[in-house]
Amino acid sequence: MTVKTTWYEADSRFIPGHYQPATLIDLALSRDIDSHRLLRGTGLFHEDILAGQTRLSPQQFLGLIGNSRRLLNADDSSFLFGQRLLPGHYGAASHALRHAQNLHQALDTLIQQQALLSPLMTPRLLLDERFAYIYWLDSCGAGEQWRFLLEAGMTSLVAMSQWLSGQRLPWECSFSHAEPRYVEQYWVHLGEQTRFERPLDLMRIPREYLARPWPGASATAGQVARQDALREIEHLGFAASFTDCLYAHLQDHVRQPPSLEQAAQHFSMSAATLKRKLHKHDTGFQQQVDRVRKHVALYLYQVKGMSNEEVADYLRFTDAANFRRSFKRWTGSTPNLIRQLLGGH
Repeated sequence: MTVKTTWYEADSRFIPGHYQPATLIDLALSRDIDSHRLLRGTGLFHEDILAGQTRLSPQQFLGLIGNSRRLLNADDSSFLFGQRLLPGHYGAASHALRHAQNLHQALDTLIQQQALLSPLMTPRLLLDERFAYIYWLDSCGAGEQWRFLLEAGMTSLVAMSQWLSGQRLPWECSFSHAEPRYVEQYWVHLGEQTRFERPLDLMRIPREYLARPWPGASATAGQVARQDALREIEHLGFAASFTDCLYAHLQDHVRQPPSLEQAAQHFSMSAATLKRKLHKHDTGFQQQVDRVRKHVALYLYQVKGMSNEEVADYLRFTDAANFRRSFKRWTGSTPNLIRQLLGGH
């Protein structure tokens, strides 16, 4: 079966310059960074952004982030950017966040409106009996800007939920990278429960916080804003990136991953076109397959509490040694070590 799907790609110009990019530009200008130096090489002009007409591609936005990191040269830049991101001033999607009645509704809005509220990274929500988990997918090949995006994205959720709930919520944040020298920024902005060198970049919170009512929400304003925001996504013509669509397809077939040719056929393109699109997003087909299988394996360990043998069987490995080798390639660690880490989080 072939599917006609629409999506955005790394070079699709759809991100309003006066939304998230302007937030980063304002942060840089507040620290006396020259706007011409800030926008050099991006193909952007500050006057056009101020006029509200400019649309950026993810590549241009990532170029702006790279320039900002270099020129600001400060450990707190990503965290301060994150503090200012949500709910934001991004039209109906921001109004829907502002009037979310609880954390669950806010997360649902963020996920549905990801193309408008978080175009460079895609949030995913998982639930088990005790916790809600949020993890992110790289939507457009962020490369060396990925850690900046992760720090900003997690900070934006912590800050928004604190503001709208009226209290600091007990988020716990995990990062796959090693503890950085500026770890105190993580403690200040994300809390002292932050952990490093974990299997996955994710946040978790006790599940009971999802449904606790938030005091400032207007149910009517929120409902109207959500309807308006859905119309904006329809007008945009897509709700997810190309790599997000591929991720979903591979997840649907995780027990028997399709070949490159089969995946290309699903998306009504040639294998060469699929390879070219993935290369444009700084990735390859096997990397995408491995990423999905890694995420599903970790989900089965963490949420379903499966044993090594059960996970290997679910992913249809006939040989335990082969599963261990594959798992080490996906995560850099053995299944037993990962189980210990997950148990200790």
